[in-house]
Amino acid sequence: MKELSLLKKLWRLLKVLARRIIAALDIKDGRVVKGIKFKNIRDAGDPIELAKRYESEGIDEIVFLDITASYEKRKILLDLVERVAEEIYVPFTVGGGIRTVEEAREIIRRGADKIFINTAAVENPSLIKEIADLIGSANLVVAIDAKWNGKFWEVYTHGGRKPRGMDAVEWAKRVEELGAGEILLTSMDTDGTKQGFDIPLTKAVVDAVNIPVIASGGAGKPEHFLEVFRIGSDAALAASIFHYGEYTVRELKMFLAKNGIPVRLD
Repeated sequence: MKELSLLKKLWRLLKVLARRIIAALDIKDGRVVKGIKFKNIRDAGDPIELAKRYESEGIDEIVFLDITASYEKRKILLDLVERVAEEIYVPFTVGGGIRTVEEAREIIRRGADKIFINTAAVENPSLIKEIADLIGSANLVVAIDAKWNGKFWEVYTHGGRKPRGMDAVEWAKRVEELGAGEILLTSMDTDGTKQGFDIPLTKAVVDAVNIPVIASGGAGKPEHFLEVFRIGSDAALAASIFHYGEYTVRELKMFLAKNGIPVRLD
């Protein structure tokens, strides 16, 4: 009995420490798309079919981003959010064009587990606290899109179209103070390149905050995930390598487990 109790405790600890693999579903006109450095967008499939496939392969979470909602100044595709959420059971995060507490509440009501904000957070930082107070910090992710400008990693908004003159590392510290429970950090320099995550940027943010950091942008092979987890990232997000069948989630997790990275294999 003591051995069984110890095993249960170890299993619970593993679930807490396990690094997460997250699939990104970038949505445009109701379809999943993928670009390179936020440009050259191409079709990748049906969001519901992809979400169900990733779940069956063992994905830990799925992020759904309406990539043109902020730029087009319109509300997110709520009906699609609801349809996708009805089909899957893994945690599901939704973002794109969220500007008010009411919109955040509606997305949660439609079935999302968490929401993320980016443009609205930069333009109205107090929104971070307001939403965190409503749905809890654990359910609020602040996305940061950053690009090296020769001096520092600069924050961009509106789907990577608008530079803001803000230091991404300093902004990460502030969003933590305001109540964000997690940071989704995307490097615009490596996004879609499959050359690896932006290690210097990711490490700078990981070292600057105490909340979980999701690394995003540049995954091309399992070794890239291993590298970013070893510098302290709590989760890693990818799109292209899953969308186009280069690797399955299970293959990736088995590789990580064999290299000493705790992952959920159930």
